[in-house]
Amino acid sequence: MSSLDLAVIGNCMVAALIDRRARIVWCCFPRFDGDPIFNELLDGGRKDDDGSGSFAMELVGQVSCQQHYLENTAVLVSVLEDRDGNALEIVDFAPRFSHFGRTHRPPLLIRRVQPLRGRPHLVVRVQPTFECGARKPEITRGANHVRYVGPSQTVRLTTDAPVSYILEQRQFVIDRPISFFFGADEPLRSNADSTAREFLGSTVDHWRDWVRALSIPFDWQEAVIRAAITLKLCNFEETGAIVAALTTSIPEAPGTERNWDYRYCWLRDAYFVINALNRLGQTSTMEAFATYMTNIAGDLGQLPGRLDMPPLFGITREVELEERFAPALTGYRGMGPVRIGNAAYTQIQNDAYGALVLAAVHAFFDRRLIRRGGRGESDLFAGLERLAARAVAVFDVPDAGPWELRTKASVHTFSSVMCWAAADRMALIANGIGRPERAAIWRTEADRMHAVITARAFNPERNSFVSTFDGNELDATLLLLNDLGFVTPDDPRFVSTVEAVGAALRRGKLFLRYDTADDFGHMQTGFLICGFWYVDALWAIGRRQEARELFEEMLRHRNSFGLLSEDADLLTGELWGNFPQTYSMVGLINSAVRLSRSWEDAF
Repeated sequence: MSSLDLAVIGNCMVAALIDRRARIVWCCFPRFDGDPIFNELLDGGRKDDDGSGSFAMELVGQVSCQQHYLENTAVLVSVLEDRDGNALEIVDFAPRFSHFGRTHRPPLLIRRVQPLRGRPHLVVRVQPTFECGARKPEITRGANHVRYVGPSQTVRLTTDAPVSYILEQRQFVIDRPISFFFGADEPLRSNADSTAREFLGSTVDHWRDWVRALSIPFDWQEAVIRAAITLKLCNFEETGAIVAALTTSIPEAPGTERNWDYRYCWLRDAYFVINALNRLGQTSTMEAFATYMTNIAGDLGQLPGRLDMPPLFGITREVELEERFAPALTGYRGMGPVRIGNAAYTQIQNDAYGALVLAAVHAFFDRRLIRRGGRGESDLFAGLERLAARAVAVFDVPDAGPWELRTKASVHTFSSVMCWAAADRMALIANGIGRPERAAIWRTEADRMHAVITARAFNPERNSFVSTFDGNELDATLLLLNDLGFVTPDDPRFVSTVEAVGAALRRGKLFLRYDTADDFGHMQTGFLICGFWYVDALWAIGRRQEARELFEEMLRHRNSFGLLSEDADLLTGELWGNFPQTYSMVGLINSAVRLSRSWEDAF
């Protein structure tokens, strides 16, 4: 079984990954990009396996651990049983619910344990570390809490279990429900058991209300709901940012140097997330991201030392995300290095302008949002015009491209098409808000760009669009040309492009991003979203049965909790890459919505 058979809990402020033994093996604090105080996931090669970097609950004599999410929630239930038939239940969640007219989402994890059968004995091991595993905490205790003191932050465990047993890691019988609150160094000023029960009930109600508001397809409902919840868990709601994944440095393949920090907001990835959630009728994430985006648009031209738009930002719009190593952590399965930060922030990726404009289009046409008022529509439009103007200026300028090549620059077709999309959508927006003079200007620019891209990105000899202007190679983003509106699905050039990409990049049931050597050699794993893109393209060109069959195959790559990472082994299907990967969950949602029977046709 894959080591990425993990569940995720969270509340849009913090998140944690829990393994098949009900251990928290990854959690950054006090937010997604913070210090990974539980980091065993990235310390797989440690020689002295003392449990540092995890929060474990070990049933003495354990023989099984059955786990599932409470239906339509981000609440995980683990049932542990020992060799004598004694059993207990662990309920894990991060509280999230409406309180005093706003969403209550503190940086807090709650673990509630209760006996199910017999007299189970438990050992609790709470072993956070600081500074990316380099420092163990100083520990102080109170009557019902333990403080773990680090150089720059202190975290607190509050519990109604015997504190001495926790500190001594000594087994004790579970003969009543007990609760653990792990988070900021703040006292719990209420009864632990009643508070845990109240927070659990309110959190379950919150997620089920959230899911109830989704417009889901008839087919594959469970898969879509889990994917939607997971995307929401990657939304840092305080600022509106959306991280690409919750982890860093899980390699894309065994032994590769391709391991990056994904705990930041790529504008491209965020657009795909917003688009997928909008398709499900979940617009609040887009509204929050619009605020994040408006601030970014205001930053344009004021960033130190650069005129172009960085392709990614920190979750509070940090620009300089300097990449460094964390030597105290040995890496996923011992495959280091572990990276903090991402040097891609220095790159030029011109598709970022189009991604921001595309992410905002829905906000100008959804009457539910307009009637709510106070959205600063004119300010948003002005900011988008600045972004689109930059897109027009750079649509035929070399960049690192969507795959973030570190030593090569070309005029990438995807980047150019995304720049075209910025101008095209600005024309639509301008018409929609009664600005015909601006619409005419943007339409002229879009038509000019379209002609240039078509002339230079379509290779008649290959009878296909190609990855770069005047080039000969293919990559999977070409499958998106119809989805972005650049070509119609019945355009013979698109049909032949889909066929060419399938022939060149398909490997069994998976797809490569591209099949040429880059800075790190050739691809060794399939990039999961590319498979979903191919499914969508097959559907668009009329090969619908084939699309449905491939989609069912793609679903089989999910782990036991219904989640996907970035990549999968071409032969075994084992998951690799950062986790959970928003790109992959987006692909699942988009394909399911497109391929599903309508509710009217299902009965």
